[in-house]
Amino acid sequence: MGTPHPVSSVAEAAKWSLVIKGWLSLGLTAGVCLELFSLIGSWFIAAVEPLSQGITNVATKRLQGRKFNIGLDWPFIAGRAEIWACANVLAPIMLIEAVLLSKVGNGILPLAGIIAMGVTPALLVVTRGKLIRMIVFGTLLLPLFLLSGTLIAPFVTDLAKGVDAFPKGVASTQLITHSTLEGPIEKLFGWTIGNATTGDIKAIFGVIAFLAFYIGIFAWYRKQMIKRNEEYAANAK
Repeated sequence: MGTPHPVSSVAEAAKWSLVIKGWLSLGLTAGVCLELFSLIGSWFIAAVEPLSQGITNVATKRLQGRKFNIGLDWPFIAGRAEIWACANVLAPIMLIEAVLLSKVGNGILPLAGIIAMGVTPALLVVTRGKLIRMIVFGTLLLPLFLLSGTLIAPFVTDLAKGVDAFPKGVASTQLITHSTLEGPIEKLFGWTIGNATTGDIKAIFGVIAFLAFYIGIFAWYRKQMIKRNEEYAANAK
């Protein structure tokens, strides 16, 4: 969701300059925010590291010498330059894909989610920080995020209206969603299950095929991660 443009439509605008000024202002604001995220991430790391270390020391002491680790994944991942380099490259790619996919069901024009924070951290872990692979995999995965975000938009909007959290000043026909919310496969799976509950035979077979594919991919990924951990352990000796 973004702030509604002060000019409701071009036809109603007194001057084209107002519209162009709004576009440029929005683009500049989004660009500055994108660049500031990496800087803010590095500040966050410095802020929480002493707290994490202090808690670790106290816990280790009270656990009678047993080592106690506290996981702070995002503060440390956010400090990796690959995250933000990949996000900068994927931002225009996501915008182009959103426009192209509008003909096949996408209803999202990303703005706040254009930094792809639901995608890039996972890409960093899976590819071990290899930037080219991150960009390639991200380009292939972004359509799943856009389409799954479109699918959940009506449900999220109804929920927001039900708890009186729908933004003021936004048209009631507008939908709320997230362009890169984590778990696009799970959302598509849930949508498939919902269709299967209608008793449609094709949908039921679709759920079975989807489940088999999902379990197979998960098993393969688990095997790869175990193999990677064994390599790390061997190198640490």
